[in-house]
Amino acid sequence: MDAGNPTEESHRARSSFVRELVQQPSSSTVAPSVFARKLPKRIVQFWDDLDRLPEDVSECIGTWSKTKKQGVERLLFDKHQARDFIRLRLGPRYKQAYDKCYHPAMQSDYFRLCYIFMEGGCYVDSDDIYHGRSIQYLFDDGRLKIQPLCYDMLTNKMVSPSAFMESGANASSWIFYFNNNPLIAVCGHPIIEQALETATLALERDMSGELPDIQSTTGPGNLTKSIFDIAAKSEDIDETILVLRDWESIATSRWPLSYRNDERNWRLSDRKDYLRCMTRNMNESL
Repeated sequence: MDAGNPTEESHRARSSFVRELVQQPSSSTVAPSVFARKLPKRIVQFWDDLDRLPEDVSECIGTWSKTKKQGVERLLFDKHQARDFIRLRLGPRYKQAYDKCYHPAMQSDYFRLCYIFMEGGCYVDSDDIYHGRSIQYLFDDGRLKIQPLCYDMLTNKMVSPSAFMESGANASSWIFYFNNNPLIAVCGHPIIEQALETATLALERDMSGELPDIQSTTGPGNLTKSIFDIAAKSEDIDETILVLRDWESIATSRWPLSYRNDERNWRLSDRKDYLRCMTRNMNESL
């Protein structure tokens, strides 16, 4: 990173903020009264085209059926159902922003913000495998529950949680941030509201044919920045969120999967022609 670049300096500041939050002692299990109410026991997932649901992804989704014994409801949306939800529950502005999401990963990012903001509950990516551990505690209160991540720019690999969550662990090449999977919160949570508004404003900008970056526009980068911005205005940020330091004991993302080798993988698809994708999405919405 270029330390003299204001943008890079803001990235560093956010990374340092996440590291300090993640490495501090676990917060109290008692939520403040404003977030004391329980969440709907519901897991929401997304796959853009259910008629072309890969078998290996279907297997991942199927692992969550075990949560039925815990009284958990499961919902699976496709891109059309997601659009209808957004249109009916949030209105034309948000539906138009969703239509500007040019890739299924971006649609998924934006939809989860809309759904959790309006309904609350738990959003989980469709390529996560559930390991069978009880998840009752995730629904006990309305705090935003999120998974921390750390990426090493030097090795181009993720750092294991056991390494980066240790107190004082750090490296100049490490980037700490929060994942938007899972995304668990009460409806109307202020951080989800901020992330949704920021994503919507970004999608509404005239990009002059440029392709907006998925990660920073609707994904983990947007969520991390929203948490950081709210924390700058409040000293009680740790009362509004619960860092899931043990999420990998609950679920892990499956690798490899068939779709990761083609354009359905956002890392391979990013930077496609924006106007062409926009035209396609608008035609599909008519």
